[in-house]
Amino acid sequence: MSEEISFTVEGMHCASCTGRVERLLTRLPGVDSASVNLATATARVGYAAPATPAAMAAAVAKAGFTLKTLSATLDLQGMTCAACAGRIERALAATPGVLGASVNLATSSAEITYAAGATAPSELAAAVERTGYHARPRSSDAPAPDRSAEIAAEVAGLRRRAITALALAAPVVVLAMAGHAIPALHHWLMTPPRETLANLVQFALTALVLAGPGRIFFRIGLPALWRGAPEMNSLVALGALAAFAYSTVATFAPTLLPPEARAVYFEAAAAIVALILVGRWLEARARGQAGAAIHRLIALRPATARVLRGDREVEIPAGELAPGDLVRLKPGERVAVDGVLTEGTGWIDESMLTGEPLPVEKTPGARVTGGTVNGTSALTFRVTATGAETQLARIIRLVEEAQATKLPVQALVDRITRVFVPAVLALSTLTFALWLGLGGGLTHALVAAISVLIIACPCAMGLATPVSILVGTGRGAELGVLFRRGDALQVLASARTVAFDKTGTLTEGKPRLVTLAPAPGGNLSPDRLLALAAAAEARSEHPLARALVAAASDRGLSLPPATEVTAHPGRGLTATVEGESLALGSARHLTEAGIDPAPLLAEAEAAAARGETAVFLALGGQVQALIGVADSPRPGAAPAVQALTRQGIAVAMVSGDAPATAQAVARGLGIAQVHAGLLPEGKLDALARMPRPLAFVGDGINDGPALAAAEVGIAMGSGTDVAIESADVVLVSGDPRGVATAIALSRATLRNIRQNLGWAFGYNVVLIPVAAGALYPLNGMLLSPMLAAAAMALSSVFVVGNALRLRRAGA
Repeated sequence: MSEEISFTVEGMHCASCTGRVERLLTRLPGVDSASVNLATATARVGYAAPATPAAMAAAVAKAGFTLKTLSATLDLQGMTCAACAGRIERALAATPGVLGASVNLATSSAEITYAAGATAPSELAAAVERTGYHARPRSSDAPAPDRSAEIAAEVAGLRRRAITALALAAPVVVLAMAGHAIPALHHWLMTPPRETLANLVQFALTALVLAGPGRIFFRIGLPALWRGAPEMNSLVALGALAAFAYSTVATFAPTLLPPEARAVYFEAAAAIVALILVGRWLEARARGQAGAAIHRLIALRPATARVLRGDREVEIPAGELAPGDLVRLKPGERVAVDGVLTEGTGWIDESMLTGEPLPVEKTPGARVTGGTVNGTSALTFRVTATGAETQLARIIRLVEEAQATKLPVQALVDRITRVFVPAVLALSTLTFALWLGLGGGLTHALVAAISVLIIACPCAMGLATPVSILVGTGRGAELGVLFRRGDALQVLASARTVAFDKTGTLTEGKPRLVTLAPAPGGNLSPDRLLALAAAAEARSEHPLARALVAAASDRGLSLPPATEVTAHPGRGLTATVEGESLALGSARHLTEAGIDPAPLLAEAEAAAARGETAVFLALGGQVQALIGVADSPRPGAAPAVQALTRQGIAVAMVSGDAPATAQAVARGLGIAQVHAGLLPEGKLDALARMPRPLAFVGDGINDGPALAAAEVGIAMGSGTDVAIESADVVLVSGDPRGVATAIALSRATLRNIRQNLGWAFGYNVVLIPVAAGALYPLNGMLLSPMLAAAAMALSSVFVVGNALRLRRAGA
């Protein structure tokens, strides 16, 4: 069937461009027509299989143009197993304009990438609704929803259904099974008319179980079966209905069955529903605990704040705060949003965001973060960010994105679960036919077929990976380790080498000025030289720049205006100050600018030997001074190196600083492998020669390429936005020990996933044949559908319970 799609193409400038795009699209197999409009930058394409929007996007990109894409998140309801997630994912992928879709069973969400102009989040939600599930688009700029109340309601509903089903099923099980344990009771029950009465009681109670708490299986499972997309509810519904229908015939029309096949299995139908509901109740409780970390983060946002309006305080909802508002903070109160302290001095507990247990001192000018807790002082701060722009909101968003990620190992699971339920239905039918064909009788055939339906558990397979990611990334957030991409977990677990930048990563990133040596024959005072250097560095984020500006401020120097400031990553900067050209940076930087640093090279070598970073200052093409800046190692740097070494990981330092300075710092930290004096491209070359997989840890603008080039980039949360955006993992506290924590957590998570997958696959591989009667020829054992239901119910509970052990990881 032919489809039509319209999407936005970026990069077209003329009629030649539109013609080229049209020709590219019409050459694709399956494309019937293509019309490109330059004025609206849109392409309208008529196509059929095998053409897909993804193929169109690839063809357009290959020609040098860009298919504009957008992303959407849908919150889903009604999923119960991996088959549900797979069906929704396929429905979304088949929607015209969708380039990629990923459904996460553990988080009940879908992440979709689609061509701009081809579809919309509301249309994507409608596509999900047509499959029988519920979906609602999540606003891209809205804070993450707190699903704790929704989860609590789900757990309460399942608990109510489970208890009701158990109460109704218990007498049925007693009537059916107690007689086998007590021969006298069995003889008494099987004597007419008590046998008929017992069957009628079992029929009535079982009917109440199926029509009441068990109705959910039929309401969801049977329509899915009619649509040709059976899932877990379909298996339960078929198994319970088969047992109930057979037993009903045996009760009310026994003459339709052979005398030896007139047994009833009402207890199987009732117990199947009751036990599976108990399993889902326990699973829902466990899944709620699995997502507790992000719920706790959301709960850090206070509902109200006291804002200053003139000379009076007004309490308003925190969501109504705006940048520039002045907010009063009482002792022990939680900070509402991000801001800068304007009044008061005190200590703030940031442990819930950074994992650091000790409070941090705050003085006027210091940043405060929403969600942290004030100590014993009364403070006032000015709001700088609200809503989705706060650090807490960004952290929640990063955790959610990581939790929604599928690891590469999940691809195999998806392929298997896609055919799992149809395969189980086929196997159940085959089991029934084989038992009848081999002369096992109708009763044995029915029991074995129902047991196969009930014992199969795609839930455990579907939850094995995402629930471990959910708990692992949530635990990481509590420890101050943010995984921006969930698949970084899998790669980091196998890392062989960790390379650190030096300044701001292994060191405090707060260097102080310790040396200012004027060049021989210079006629400018040290204060004048410092003022000129600080003026050029005033707008730079580099730690060395902050040291110069802080030193000038401490001396009370006024800074002249600087213009044409240009940063040269890994070298230094150039600027114009009071009409004179200024160059600041390494000896190489001066040499490349045609300035001779020789008069101060000896002083630079001596400073480097003392562990200082040497910075040359040149004015008007002449070197004028050497500035020595010292940066103390972070308290956690040496322990981080030791922890990584114990984990069997090689540690290296990769720095743009002078080799002598870098070597001095590395010796104190116990790092033997040092690559120093490198430009950004030199860092890439050094990383390329290291054993892989490799993790690189950095914090500066010049670290962006290295962070992106490594298998896993780890950014210090105290670093620049460029570094953080280039990284796969962010250490919120800026403590290097977080690297060892991240690796230990990733290894624990991958180990947990392997355990879950081993259980989920092993369970089905071993027990489905047992349910089919594989052991019957050996020991006469035929698995009861009731026991099959208990095993299935506990299977997914085991997977989620095992994943919850990660909540103690890194403790």
